[in-house]
Amino acid sequence: MTLSPLRGRGFYDLQSEMNRMFDDMFGSLMRRPAGQQRGQAAEWAPSMDVLQKDGDLVVRAELPGVKLDDVNITVQDNLLTISGERKTEQEEERAGYYVRERRYGSFRRSMQLPEGVAEENIRARFVDGVLEVTLEGAATVREPRRIEIEGSDGEDSGGEDSGS
Repeated sequence: MTLSPLRGRGFYDLQSEMNRMFDDMFGSLMRRPAGQQRGQAAEWAPSMDVLQKDGDLVVRAELPGVKLDDVNITVQDNLLTISGERKTEQEEERAGYYVRERRYGSFRRSMQLPEGVAEENIRARFVDGVLEVTLEGAATVREPRRIEIEGSDGEDSGGEDSGS
């Protein structure tokens, strides 16, 4: 009887298996940031949607298992940043896992805001693990302003017919 090299590690996932092989061969020096030790939870980032709704820009972030007190929203120099941490649950030492795919740790997502967004018009709410940040008026359509170009002899070359 031949034992599978994957036995006891849960579902077969090609990416995870390749990462494991690289870790075994190179000691994970190439993939992990400095200071992150083997066995630490891998970094994660919440999934986000950005949509236009009634002239507003709405950012929705899925944050399952994250408490409201562990989420921060900041705006600086037209950069909206959502950061926080999903903390590991306290577990009994006797609990044995066959598969563990949920990730824990800190996260940070940033996005550049359109020009002219007033910081005082940004609202946020957190319901059922979904953070919704609304930027009032940020999605209003602004038509580009056409700039007339003057010619070298003082005539404007705005494309108008000269009547010839």
